[in-house]
Amino acid sequence: MDAERLKSVPLFSTLSDDARREFAVWINEMKVSKGKQLVEEGDYAYDLFVIEDGDAEVTRDGDHVADLGPGDFFGEMGVLSKGQRNATVVARSDMRLLTLSHWDVERLRKSAPDVLDQLGQAIEERGESG
Repeated sequence: MDAERLKSVPLFSTLSDDARREFAVWINEMKVSKGKQLVEEGDYAYDLFVIEDGDAEVTRDGDHVADLGPGDFFGEMGVLSKGQRNATVVARSDMRLLTLSHWDVERLRKSAPDVLDQLGQAIEERGESG
């Protein structure tokens, strides 16, 4: 992943250049087809997903709770604190996602804890505004 490309992703745009370079090493790109279930409510969470392109639907207990699109993210609680998914997310279109695994976050926690603090702050800010 190119650190410059992360500048255009809202979640990472507020990070310092150094932090973006740290994350760029660990972030992967994933393409999925329409209808693909990305996460299932109740499953254990190991990945953070950031939508670069496409749309998804979020349901909880079978009820529609949100629509997600480019710039939105999900799975952050599982990556930062471990736990179970509190919703199901399904692709409503073909999608391009950026992913960061819990294991990579643990590596970052050891090598660059300040970078994770920056991400946690960005997630908090996005959650409050979005």
